[in-house]
Amino acid sequence: MTEPFTQAPGERKVLTADESATGRLDSWLAAALDGTFSRNRIQALIKEGSVTVNGTAVREVRHKVAPGDTIELTVPEPEAAVPLPEDIPLEIVFEDDDIIVIAKPAGLVVHPGAGNRSGTLVNALLHHCGGSLSGIGGVKRPGIVHRLDKNTSGVMVVAKNDFAHNRLAEQFADHGRSGPLNRAYLALVWGRPEQLRGTIDAPLGRSGADRTKRSVHRTERPDSRHAITHYEVRDRYGEAGGADAVASLVECRLETGRTHQIRAHMQHIGHPLIGDPEYGGAFRTKVNKLPEPAAAAVGRLDRQGLHAYLLQFAHPRDNRTLRFEAPVPADMASVIEALSMI
Repeated sequence: MTEPFTQAPGERKVLTADESATGRLDSWLAAALDGTFSRNRIQALIKEGSVTVNGTAVREVRHKVAPGDTIELTVPEPEAAVPLPEDIPLEIVFEDDDIIVIAKPAGLVVHPGAGNRSGTLVNALLHHCGGSLSGIGGVKRPGIVHRLDKNTSGVMVVAKNDFAHNRLAEQFADHGRSGPLNRAYLALVWGRPEQLRGTIDAPLGRSGADRTKRSVHRTERPDSRHAITHYEVRDRYGEAGGADAVASLVECRLETGRTHQIRAHMQHIGHPLIGDPEYGGAFRTKVNKLPEPAAAAVGRLDRQGLHAYLLQFAHPRDNRTLRFEAPVPADMASVIEALSMI
């Protein structure tokens, strides 16, 4: 154990686990640091990558500490209380006084959060729009009406004032039941769904193994949310496109908008997204069974093969129906082309 100490931002603290060390990393650090940080603060630092064990960053708070482990903690510099404008290029599809529609690239986080304090879409929007963004989403999410995962590309709409935010939020909450809202995605999945067209109606909640993931809950739980995805197979690759197809291109339309909905639902029916490390890890070895250049193209895809290609909604000011489509980005297009040659 160590004597109490005060650690300044940017300072590193190196600890060595003694022969009696055991238990979870967060618990061990809380005891070793003798109350310098709260348990919650330590967990946040671990998840942000500020803790290494034997030289390797560990982001799992349940990681087991072993005798002799060298554990290094670095307290990051304090972050700004609110996001700052950053000159990040945006692909603007449409813009007027009320809304801005952008084609988000894969790799761009929508709003600041743990581990992503800057370099987000919000930072880019603050630079582009100045003070005109809606404040309803709060200081960390100004103008954000809906979101896409960091590694999902595609079309998004952002509100530039509170009036537009309220009107758009109503449409997204209604899920298109009484209006023109429509959201469609193209997903590259392993195998071929047994039914070429179908609906996945399965509630989603936090996964017991990893709280950042979602899984289907067959029984009612407090965190379970109703989730419906409609899908249609657009193309099939390998084995003449039959039941033994290696992969498929699937169009998914959301009736609800839950976190990781398409990724979790496609995994649930046995066809996880190609390139998805969180929901498709069990299918990773399938790449080795692909012929070249398909294997090489899939290997270069460093994110889930998911693209929000279509967004349709009523303009918040005059109610006219707007429809926007974003072409499949180059990384997914390369995989589709290679798979088509099988």
